[in-house]
Amino acid sequence: MTTKFEILPVELLGDYKKTIDSSELTKSFESLTEADISTDTFSFYTSVASVFSSKIEGEETELDSYIKFKKFGVKFQPDYTNKIDDLYNAYIFAKNNPLSEKNLMKAHKLVSKHLVDKYQRGEFRNQNMYVISDNGGIEYVAASPYEVTSEMEKLFADINHLLTTEMTLLEVFYFAALIHLVFVKIHPFNDGNGRMARLLEKWFLSQKAGDKAWFVQSEKNYYLQHQTYYNNLRALGLEYPELDYNKALPFLMMTGKSLE
Repeated sequence: MTTKFEILPVELLGDYKKTIDSSELTKSFESLTEADISTDTFSFYTSVASVFSSKIEGEETELDSYIKFKKFGVKFQPDYTNKIDDLYNAYIFAKNNPLSEKNLMKAHKLVSKHLVDKYQRGEFRNQNMYVISDNGGIEYVAASPYEVTSEMEKLFADINHLLTTEMTLLEVFYFAALIHLVFVKIHPFNDGNGRMARLLEKWFLSQKAGDKAWFVQSEKNYYLQHQTYYNNLRALGLEYPELDYNKALPFLMMTGKSLE
């Protein structure tokens, strides 16, 4: 792929193609089906995505409990289900709407309903952003607030180009993971960035590869390997201007490996 991208680094695509078995990826993807428990008003795999993406962020809701709540109407304390339900609604919105920057902002309004003040929902941040480690140290310094809008414009210029470009399934998985990575490194919102990055990855997959993309259990895979997930994110560097995307291959491979 020779197109010059505005922000997405594509130098690792060749190495990615050598590492991931294209035929096995396609075979595994094509074999995906919706779960028998799903109905017109309840999606099992959307529940899986919402629960495990939220658990990465520290939520304690279990999948079994959320399914009892969502499908069977079992009552729990609101704090136990609210944030997962917000994310579930954002996934449903993404399923029914094309991927665009405008719709991304609408999805963030849904995701952040119980995360931030209403004036911060669907709005890019205007302050510095640091990711803090469990011991209180600075783990990552995100893009400057003065850069956020321009960096997101670049990202969506690349996404819009990719949406109209013919690609193999292997390339689709590569760019879905790369979009996830670049988005989370920009960290454009005050909160909900991780949830939105994982949603954005799945959204792009579905736009390029069809509805089977919603059955990929990438969020669950990231949670089950959450230390590896975070280590792969950390590997690129501490500060946004100095990120080394040559170290991104281990992270980029995780999405495709969700099919194994």
